[in-house]
Amino acid sequence: MGIIKKFYITKFKKDRPKIELKNISLSFNKRQILDNISLTIREGEICGLLGPNGVGKSTIFNIIIGILKPDFGEIFIDKINVTHLPIYERAKRFNVSVVPQNGGVFSDLTCFQNLTAIADLVIKEKKERIFKIQKLIAKFELDAVKNIKAKYLSGGQRKRVCIAMALLSNPKVVLMDEPFQGLDLMSTSYLQETIVNLQTEDINRCCIISDHAARDLLKISDRALILANKKIIAQGAPKDLVKDQNARNFYFGDAFNIN
Repeated sequence: MGIIKKFYITKFKKDRPKIELKNISLSFNKRQILDNISLTIREGEICGLLGPNGVGKSTIFNIIIGILKPDFGEIFIDKINVTHLPIYERAKRFNVSVVPQNGGVFSDLTCFQNLTAIADLVIKEKKERIFKIQKLIAKFELDAVKNIKAKYLSGGQRKRVCIAMALLSNPKVVLMDEPFQGLDLMSTSYLQETIVNLQTEDINRCCIISDHAARDLLKISDRALILANKKIIAQGAPKDLVKDQNARNFYFGDAFNIN
């Protein structure tokens, strides 16, 4: 299966900020993790977040979600300051969903039961809940395993269930933390296609993806950022980013390419 990225949102979308972090700093136990970070995620784009282990990628996710509050700086969604809003309000009011790095599913529940558990929370009408669950099961090709407990599913199947759960609320912002971790080549390719299709189905939905699989991530990203030394040291379209000297010095190395 080839990569099916037919277009890049940066080529035809106006700059409409969806998420903005302004002058964000954060420390843990006197160890600074982020130092005066500012970034903008535009409406409709797939943005990749890259960097070495421990550099603060998951921390940025947790700041956007509301799990962590920065020591300094502000968070905006749709140009509204959400710095002091709790997790549930950000999720409900601004349609933010998360696909976590680990877990994300109830191990002892079946695929269908996992989807039902979330649908009961985010969809009021019973008929709509059933329709949406069935639609997502078909969309992610989970029919054959819908009655199998999550703990018995493959890594790729669990990841698809997790993404389906995140989509039940029709989110406008989807955060994915290391979605390619531990997947085989076929599962990775399928997931890449799934992520790109999220954009083509709703061009106003933005996806922010953090992963160590730089080549897999850059193939589907409109734009990517590289974190190092507590700061964003490079950003841009994938073809430009891999040529950036800071990016090569701090992360990619000289031999890296995306072909």
